[in-house]
Amino acid sequence: MNHFAKKFLASAMLGTLLAFSAHAATLNIHNGGDPQSLDPQKLSGDWENRIAGDIFEGLVTEDAKDNPIPGQAESWTISPDGKVYTFKLRDGIKWSDGQPVTAGDFVFAFQRLVDPKNAADYAYLQFTIKNAEKINKGEITDLNQLGVKAIDDKTLEITLENSTPYFLNALMHYTAYPLPKHVVEAKGQDWVKIGNIVTNGPYKPVEWVPGSHVTTVKNDQWYDTKDLKIDGAKFFVLEDQEAALKRYRAGEFDILTDFPTDQYEWMKKNLPGQAHVAPFSGLYYYVVNSQKPPFSDKRVRQALSMAINREVIGPQILGTGELPAYSWVPPGTANYGEPAYVSWKDLPYSEKVAEAKKLLAEAGFGPEKPLHAVLSYNTNDNHKRIAVAIASMWKPLGVDVELVNAETKVHYDQMQRGQVEIGRAGWLADYNDPDNFLNLLVTGVQMNYGRWSNPEYDKMIKEGNAETDLAKRAAIFKKAEQLALDESAALPIYYYVSKNVVSPKIEGFVDNIQDIHRTRWLSMKE
Repeated sequence: MNHFAKKFLASAMLGTLLAFSAHAATLNIHNGGDPQSLDPQKLSGDWENRIAGDIFEGLVTEDAKDNPIPGQAESWTISPDGKVYTFKLRDGIKWSDGQPVTAGDFVFAFQRLVDPKNAADYAYLQFTIKNAEKINKGEITDLNQLGVKAIDDKTLEITLENSTPYFLNALMHYTAYPLPKHVVEAKGQDWVKIGNIVTNGPYKPVEWVPGSHVTTVKNDQWYDTKDLKIDGAKFFVLEDQEAALKRYRAGEFDILTDFPTDQYEWMKKNLPGQAHVAPFSGLYYYVVNSQKPPFSDKRVRQALSMAINREVIGPQILGTGELPAYSWVPPGTANYGEPAYVSWKDLPYSEKVAEAKKLLAEAGFGPEKPLHAVLSYNTNDNHKRIAVAIASMWKPLGVDVELVNAETKVHYDQMQRGQVEIGRAGWLADYNDPDNFLNLLVTGVQMNYGRWSNPEYDKMIKEGNAETDLAKRAAIFKKAEQLALDESAALPIYYYVSKNVVSPKIEGFVDNIQDIHRTRWLSMKE
């Protein structure tokens, strides 16, 4: 059915929430994975971020190019030492139920984020805030010691541990969204259920069918609703990219957030201008369970890393030109300069393989005594293609690989629990700073899926973040990155490109390094 002409059933709930016109401009988005929650503090994936960033808004938000602009705050000042930020909230901002959004809602949200009782996986992203880490680790039990204070209903003061060059960018992340204190306290864990949830972004959710879709409509209480060109969006769960592309071609989807790379050349010819491939601040990598023998042996990890022929993955296996990754922090990351690289980066591939065989033999493995390994990945055509290719690259070393796939939610849950031997992962920068990548290898961080742990590395990351001189900070971070690469803490494979397919009737879609495209900036022509 043509979705411009789609008539929405006037069910009691939808009818009261929104008077849809018969020609409501609804955006149909292929969103990939199944969201585990609509609670911004329970999320971890870009498929969840796409929904959260439409229905919530932080102090600072992103423009169409992902630059920071005023969100719920109309303005802010920064103290001369760079440690105290004072935000003035906009006049008249409201939750979708008409209740005012106050500075107290931000205090409530930040305190809840770092409260160890709530076990928010991403709390560490806001550890730059004074006492956030100590509270989260149980060293301070008084939540009021957190450096987030409401001076009055419209003034919020945030004090940091150290001057932090990327702090405004970190405030665009969903860990910095406010929460409706009045609803969370009244409903508890059920506050996110449809019928209970209230939000403060351009849109609000009106339907959530796990495994199928989330539907949003305009939030008429948002301060800029009159400028929204799209009436709402439907975020579809679908991890089969071939099926998604078929549905796009049938007119069922307006935007695909990924596509099967073997179709790229065909799309360039047959869907001209619709496939968007652009540089992206992200890393595709494999983790190796460093707590589990024989993967606890760095020689085994290095051998596996050296035997991956990264040069063929982007151009041949994927066909979308991803660049081979030999660093942990992608080149071009802000506040950093040139990253560190593995020492063997420029060896010919044949020499890398010879060295890998030697390392594995030293560790007691080879064709006569194969190393058995389970390689896990989340269900996706491209991940499978890469896993099959890498397994065949490891075979000549005497590595016998069993491939296992699971849906995204299950896969990442198993990795967080340390239940995989070798696991596929991807990291898309939450903010443009090396700290966001380097943090992934810090001891105890939930996203350190390989559980690699090195006290010297942890110490250097802490030191780097306490350093206010950006050049000195970068030097400390680079030393830490080199240590992690020398230890083969994880196996970087390639630097991402973003891959979207956008219907010609969608306007306002701007490729950017974070691959964030909020519905508020888009419009649809008939």
